[in-house]
Amino acid sequence: MQGPDFRLKAMVGGALAVLITASVIGYILKLRTKTEKGQEVVQNLNARIRAWWVMAIIFFVAIASGSNGSLLLFAIVSFLALREYITLTPTKRADHRALLWAFFVITPLQYLLIGIRWYGLFSIFIPVYAYLLLPIRSVFAGDCNEFLARTSKIQWGLMVCVYFVSYAPALLSLKISGYQGENGELLFFLVAVVQLSDVLQYVFGKCFGRHPIAPEISPNKTVEGFLGGGN
Repeated sequence: MQGPDFRLKAMVGGALAVLITASVIGYILKLRTKTEKGQEVVQNLNARIRAWWVMAIIFFVAIASGSNGSLLLFAIVSFLALREYITLTPTKRADHRALLWAFFVITPLQYLLIGIRWYGLFSIFIPVYAYLLLPIRSVFAGDCNEFLARTSKIQWGLMVCVYFVSYAPALLSLKISGYQGENGELLFFLVAVVQLSDVLQYVFGKCFGRHPIAPEISPNKTVEGFLGGGN
């Protein structure tokens, strides 16, 4: 019977084979596609493949570096993702103190809670305590113009870029009954399911997409792509 390490290595090898094959196909399509619309589709495909490579490298490094290394890696990823999110979200001078707390206090503490295995507080720290702290901190800035909109942007930035991402290294350090030594496989399964859904949505949307879900918001997202990704 094959052990967890062998199965994980097999999964990683399979993922690398798929990525290499996708990269070769993307390169060939780039050389052979001549129409403007076709080139646009191929560029989008190759951009997705490059993104998959980045995610795969992060995943492989996290697995190889163990729980402590993965904590540091994903903390950096969360910090950079939150910074990118904030650059795309208009903020005011009155938001700077709240942002300081978000970047340099709340984000490190979220990952520290994983490191000390305080999972109870980890699971509610951002959605409960940070959500209460940030509006209070913003009030002291004295600017109530568009207060709810400004505060909610920072709150949801923390949720998407920090809270959700932090569950990846948490999964590597959890002691789950019946899955001892298989945390890497569980994380691989999580990432694989999400990425496979993304691939299927893209393929079904391009091949069979006829009915946009929200044409004014994202005209390329179709009912057919959604159903293909869900299956």
